[in-house]
Amino acid sequence: MISQALRDARRYEEIYEKEISPAERPLFHLTPRCGWMNDPNGFGYYKGQFHLFYQYYPYASVWGAMHWGHAVSMDLLHWSPLPAAMAPDQVYDYKGCFSGSSIPMNDGRHLLMYTSVRQTSDPQGQGSGVQTQSIAIGNGVDYTKYGKNPVITAEGLPEGSSRFDFRDPKMWQASDGSYIAAVANNNTEGGGKILLFKSKDLLNWKYWRVLASNNGRFGAMWECPDFFGLDGKHVLLVSPQDMLPDDFEYHNGNGTLCLIGSYDEKTGEFVEEKDQAIDYGIDFYAPQTVLTKDGRRIMIGWMQNWDACAIRSPHEKWAGQMSMPRELSVRDGRLYQNPISEIDTMYLNTIIHRDVRIGGAEDVSLDGIYGRCMDLTVKVRPGDADKIFHRFSIRFAKKGKLRTSVSFRPHEKTVKIDRKYSGSCRAIVHQRRCLVPESAGGEITLRLILDRFSVEVFINDGRYAMTASIFTDLDAEGISFYADGDVLIDVEGHALG
Repeated sequence: MISQALRDARRYEEIYEKEISPAERPLFHLTPRCGWMNDPNGFGYYKGQFHLFYQYYPYASVWGAMHWGHAVSMDLLHWSPLPAAMAPDQVYDYKGCFSGSSIPMNDGRHLLMYTSVRQTSDPQGQGSGVQTQSIAIGNGVDYTKYGKNPVITAEGLPEGSSRFDFRDPKMWQASDGSYIAAVANNNTEGGGKILLFKSKDLLNWKYWRVLASNNGRFGAMWECPDFFGLDGKHVLLVSPQDMLPDDFEYHNGNGTLCLIGSYDEKTGEFVEEKDQAIDYGIDFYAPQTVLTKDGRRIMIGWMQNWDACAIRSPHEKWAGQMSMPRELSVRDGRLYQNPISEIDTMYLNTIIHRDVRIGGAEDVSLDGIYGRCMDLTVKVRPGDADKIFHRFSIRFAKKGKLRTSVSFRPHEKTVKIDRKYSGSCRAIVHQRRCLVPESAGGEITLRLILDRFSVEVFINDGRYAMTASIFTDLDAEGISFYADGDVLIDVEGHALG
């Protein structure tokens, strides 16, 4: 039975999404039907479609009481909205239905596990949100919350585990047919860890063990875990809060972390071997992955940053968008990311320029290379191997003084993304840099995916990724190239539509 709160949300989104024209949205990045979107939830495949749920507040373009929005796709690029899947309408979740995951049941139904939040007060009378894990079961459109919710509480957790920072369950099925859920937790000393729970039927869950802990590294609370096997390794993705930078590898504040290692399914032991940031740009958080039928591991994230939300006015019709779905691989001990191969189905035309020499005081524009929706690959190399340039830049979303840029400095071995001239009036994060050690000789490959309100940069075949949201007026369509020395570039651009 649909609650009044969910009925109200569905009625509201059906009315107010009509006030947003397709031209006011990205071309192929998912946005909320109306209002606010953050973390992807329940990313999975069910009944022949990809399902993506998301943290959702339909009534305003700011964070509010969290609902679950819902959309489906056949190709992960063209999304069809479905009615909101959940609203905070029970005693145990009336402060919000926070992030979680989905999984098909053996009887054909679809199960969602989410973090249910209720308010409580400590002995001093201070209010806090107690977080538990609950489930809802449905048919891919309508979901009913389980009568015995919550199914996982803080009872039975290791000593010192917080019941206030206990969220974001990610489920999967083990090889023996049982189910495992990884849940983020914080201990009372502020240390993030990922806990494992087991179940035989998806309804009854018991605590198993700690999968990984920050041990004083990588910020405090770890949010939104995802855990999977890939190319002979196991990968743990988390989004830490309150990060401190480690040279160029991690940035301040809310970041992303990938741990690569080995996993013993019988004992649940995960041995870390490598760590890295997932995305080195400004706007990427809380990613989730899905395994496609053809065996690809696809990741999608919230293309925003808690420290930069003010870039979008609360008076706008929508706020928040999902990233480009990315194909993952592990190579040489690193997580590589590349745009899903389906992007080529959106190519309208192809423009190629070879051996273009640039350098000097003026920007260079190339025939056919312009617009706000483009898949653009630029291969850069020195024009004079004995005199390597200091800076090369791609400038886009450009008109008059407006522009966003991606710059490469070979002597510093860095790539920088810069949106401070994108039209924002807010003093928020506008620049980030990524260290590319192998680029000291002045050669680099930069692939930019542009989609109206964002840029995603994939460096050297996906070895590094950098993401930023921009909200420059859409008539700023110029793209140009600049270098302060002798540079040769090959450019391949595909207009998207």
